[in-house]
Amino acid sequence: MPNVQEHVQRLLDDLVASGRETGVQVAAYLHGESVVNASAGLADPRTDRPVDDRTLFNAWSTGKGLTSAVVHVLADRGQLGYDTPIAKYWPEFAAHGKQGVTLAHVLTHTAGVPQAPAGTTPDDLRDWAGMCDRIADLTPLWEPGTATGYHALTFGYILGEIVRRVTGQPIAQVLREQVGAPLGIADEVFFGVPERLLGHVARLEEGNWSTVIDLRPADSPFFQAAPKTIQTSAELGNRTSYLTADVPCSGTMTAAGIARVFAALTGEVDGVRLISPERTALIAAQVTADTDRVLGAPIPKCLGFFLGLPEAGGRREAFGSKGSGGSVAFADPPTASRSPSPTTA
Repeated sequence: MPNVQEHVQRLLDDLVASGRETGVQVAAYLHGESVVNASAGLADPRTDRPVDDRTLFNAWSTGKGLTSAVVHVLADRGQLGYDTPIAKYWPEFAAHGKQGVTLAHVLTHTAGVPQAPAGTTPDDLRDWAGMCDRIADLTPLWEPGTATGYHALTFGYILGEIVRRVTGQPIAQVLREQVGAPLGIADEVFFGVPERLLGHVARLEEGNWSTVIDLRPADSPFFQAAPKTIQTSAELGNRTSYLTADVPCSGTMTAAGIARVFAALTGEVDGVRLISPERTALIAAQVTADTDRVLGAPIPKCLGFFLGLPEAGGRREAFGSKGSGGSVAFADPPTASRSPSPTTA
């Protein structure tokens, strides 16, 4: 694709020069080939460390795309079933009327437990067993499958615990071994960043995201799902204790790494395809477009992803995930023959 790399690089340079961005990456694949891998600006303004294509960004809920990718890889191998009750894998989860909640319900945010456990603190996020025990004890806010509401925190822990129960490994390890390593990006996509790579992580700076959050009323359902005590602030995102924790509702990655994952969900990348074409079609099919009870707007969803994101041009066939502060990753299989499916972080 002639000149697209140069065009994107100029755009990023202009964004940094204008002050609209401090540091940024963009990557895209087309037909399994990298067509864009551009970066600009500073990863840490305190030290003038520049962003390069190996810089890791804490991309918040864009990491949910990695969580879903792991689940679909295991499902493609017959280890998980979308219509299987979670209690089959995790018996304790059946408490308080959740015995009928399925994997598909969690993937589509219809499980009825979007609320974070009361009193959750940043330190609690590191306590995997404790968080899972508390989530298993939640009572659904609606009958599972009858409504949808963004499971901002619980999405990652529920799916992560299912993966752990099925494989005997933390989801961070499964991500590394079953997704990252086959694609050659084991050091580019993480739930918990190894200490040896912390020097590659970009330092977050407060922008206008806190202003966006503050516009929501104090009694908004959004703050049930994502309490203010664990909001996506630069202070939290820069904490070593958070960055190194296995928190699969979030993720730290390079743009090139997450782009490669989405490319391998929809096609072959250097001989590797994460899931079959039939499963790609299955997971990209719309399941709900109802008004999201947490986010307050109609949001089309498929199995594990949002559909029709504005960043994907609003195309309903494009599926992906996005994170607080502006990161996004998506794939657009129907138009892959005409234009790249971009991923940004």
